[in-house]
Amino acid sequence: MKIAVTSQNLRTVTPHAGRTRKFLVFEAEPGRPPVAVDPIEMPKELAMHEWHGAGAHPLDAVDVLIAGSFGAHFASRLAARGIPAIQTDEQDPQTAVETLLAQLASGHTLRELAAAAAGGCGVHGDHEHGDHEHGDHEHGHGHHGHGRHARDHD
Repeated sequence: MKIAVTSQNLRTVTPHAGRTRKFLVFEAEPGRPPVAVDPIEMPKELAMHEWHGAGAHPLDAVDVLIAGSFGAHFASRLAARGIPAIQTDEQDPQTAVETLLAQLASGHTLRELAAAAAGGCGVHGDHEHGDHEHGDHEHGHGHHGHGRHARDHD
């Protein structure tokens, strides 16, 4: 399976998946170590926040996406393309992929992990996310609209 990880700097897992244009990509299967393959780098107009087109998209090449944060609209747009979105607090992309693989090996499905992320509990650490935004940092759990704090909803 191909797993994309949001990584604007191509080093760490980054938030705001809707605005992300760079993704590390790993070929991975439970029971085998993930292998980094060519990253996906897109122009701004193909970031999901900007892209409202139909037809093929560069993310169609992946089976699952891991991000530091994303909004419900982003998750639903990917789900409509058959790509589950998983949220993580992990900063290291390889570790985030290994954690996902361990969860799959322990009997979880991509569908239930994506549903957990969409519900706000995610598959990440013990830190809690409320249904409100704090300052200039937000995780996009169930919020809609546009403006300064709505930047990762598409």
